[in-house]
Amino acid sequence: MGPLMLDLQGTKLQADEIELLQHPTVGGVIFFSRNFESRQQICQLVAEVRQAAGKPLLLAVDHEGGRVQRFRLGFSPIPAMGMIDKLTANHEWSAEQLAQELGWLMAAEVLACDIDISFAPVLDINGVSEVIGDRAFSELPEQVVPLATAFIDGMHEAGMKCTGKHYPGHGSVAADSHIAIPIDERAEADIEQDELVFSDLIAANRVDAIMPAHVIYPNFDDKPAGFSPYWLNRLRMKLNFNGVIFSDDLAMKGAEPMGTYPERAKAALVAGCDMVLLCNDRAGVKELLADEHWQNVLPHSQRLESLLNSTKNEWDCIYQSDRYKTLIAAFPELAISA
Repeated sequence: MGPLMLDLQGTKLQADEIELLQHPTVGGVIFFSRNFESRQQICQLVAEVRQAAGKPLLLAVDHEGGRVQRFRLGFSPIPAMGMIDKLTANHEWSAEQLAQELGWLMAAEVLACDIDISFAPVLDINGVSEVIGDRAFSELPEQVVPLATAFIDGMHEAGMKCTGKHYPGHGSVAADSHIAIPIDERAEADIEQDELVFSDLIAANRVDAIMPAHVIYPNFDDKPAGFSPYWLNRLRMKLNFNGVIFSDDLAMKGAEPMGTYPERAKAALVAGCDMVLLCNDRAGVKELLADEHWQNVLPHSQRLESLLNSTKNEWDCIYQSDRYKTLIAAFPELAISA
């Protein structure tokens, strides 16, 4: 599989996009809200993408819940992970029980579209970052680990691999890496406390893939984590992580210190990423694909194939299951609105 994941412009596949999908360097597609009109439409678009590519592609979406849920009409309204404690306060269900069922439901619906993965869950600690905020399970590491464990277990039960983000932690910098270059100047010990969430979940064999943060941690290294050999070697060697590493979007402001798009892609792959994302910049994608220097940096990772989904869930099987009916009876607000 090629090391580049790109996006599409709209709800229908365009002629120039077919050519891009067939490029040997392209190994994945990420879907956004602009690609979605309805359940039937997104399933049709996914089928057209797979047919047009003529090769295995890793298909992905950011479908965490709350404000980061790309598909809405005809899909269950997954709450933000930071709301789980509130939803289960004075409820017979525990927070971990609800987290597990939400992980299952989210993954089951995305898999029913024949999309392989949702980039979830967020493993950051809820601190001063507004772009993270209630996307995180909690402001306390000791609460994040059990809730994330339960959510991931639900994803795995549905048949989907998980992606923990944003290593080693994005929650304690106010700057948004989409539009700024965040610098986390905290002491090493404080950053290592955030990293423990990742370490604990990796040790428990829960994490299939990781997306590093476009954040610079100057007390460790001068590069954003996703381009840093220091951080990615630490992830591999100290935390013993053997799964997939995705770069976050190369078009984000937080990636700018690494140079041009080809320079960013090369830096990410050399540092240890298995796949790089480039979104919302079609000219940038064409620039990348026209530059052969970065494409031959490393052999394409076989790890990526481990994330492909081998079975497609059926919609009726989800909603007719006792598991779904029990969840909706306990939390009617999760029902799909007409």
